[in-house]
Amino acid sequence: MAYQFIDLTLAKGLATLTLKRDPLNVLNIAMMKEMNQALDSLVGQEVSLLLIKATGKAFSAGVDVGEHLGDQVNEMIEVFHGIFRRMEALGVPSVACVQGAALGGGCELAVFCDFVIASEKAKFGQPEILVGVFPPIAALVMPRQIGYKKALELILTGDTIGAAEAKELGLVNHVVAPDELEAFTDKFVAKLMGLSGLVLRLTKKAVVGGLLEDKDQALTVIEKVYLDEMMPTHDAEEGLRAFLEKRKPVWTNR
Repeated sequence: MAYQFIDLTLAKGLATLTLKRDPLNVLNIAMMKEMNQALDSLVGQEVSLLLIKATGKAFSAGVDVGEHLGDQVNEMIEVFHGIFRRMEALGVPSVACVQGAALGGGCELAVFCDFVIASEKAKFGQPEILVGVFPPIAALVMPRQIGYKKALELILTGDTIGAAEAKELGLVNHVVAPDELEAFTDKFVAKLMGLSGLVLRLTKKAVVGGLLEDKDQALTVIEKVYLDEMMPTHDAEEGLRAFLEKRKPVWTNR
């Protein structure tokens, strides 16, 4: 399918969604609908990993402020949050490659991903409070990622931080020189793509289940994924047998 504001490719299990509304990749309703359509198209496909990146000066300067007003806000929230609901339902590990500013909804899109690789020139922030609103996705994920106090500080002050500070806080995994960003991301992605896509998905499911407040309930969820979903797979048996037989495993993602 041809898109106006994004691009989507799927090659050997790697789905790459590229934001292409230069120069700042402001997320308007039309663009976000395309992102939802792209994610919907991945359902039922053999996807091991989702990579989100962008062209232009910024990763994304956020959601179009003009679409927060009047009746449009309901549709805007529906399509914006639809992106995250679809990412969660897809269930595969996700990587954000951030070359520039990730602000507002753009910051939420980046940090919602399981891994964030950022250029030294990247910056992150939730400035919504400065225009009289708050960021719902950041309110959901940031306290879980960096703790209540720092998350609330970033959300309530609207401060923008650099990539190095974001890494120190735990919002970012790796910070690299701008001219090394693409190569580093490719290498990071290749490391994950060299593993069983099925086991990657199940492992992520187990880790997410482990975030439940009740530790016994969380461990039960993890055990069920391990014993009932992962261990019956071909790839689990293949990986273990390959280790015992001192050979490289051959993954089939089943």
